[in-house]
Amino acid sequence: QEQLVESGGGLVQAGGSLRLSCAASGRTFSSYVMAWFRQAPGKEREFVAAISWNDGSTYYTDSVKGRFTISRDNAKKMVYLQMNSLKSEDTAVYYCAAKPFFIATPAEKYNYWGPGTQVTVSS
Repeated sequence: QEQLVESGGGLVQAGGSLRLSCAASGRTFSSYVMAWFRQAPGKEREFVAAISWNDGSTYYTDSVKGRFTISRDNAKKMVYLQMNSLKSEDTAVYYCAAKPFFIATPAEKYNYWGPGTQVTVSS
């Protein structure tokens, strides 16, 4: 069973950058798809980015393409989300999530979740 803990959130001005980290514990991390989701107040949780477990393939929602980069270090059991050119609409609680096999975008497909980290972008 995987346990996930996010860190790196905070307050940043529009146009700035943040790097989120997700630490995983469990023996099967390297065989899981890892993803980032976010949830703004009053909105549903939405997919942000995902990375495959085997070949490093990545997938992003359109609104973050070219600004966000997801990466993973299987040896350290870490997943990262580098966020550049942040906008006020990126303000949300960001969650790390894991699932076996293939990349998917619906939140209900993911088995494991972290508690989340707050990202606030001031304009």
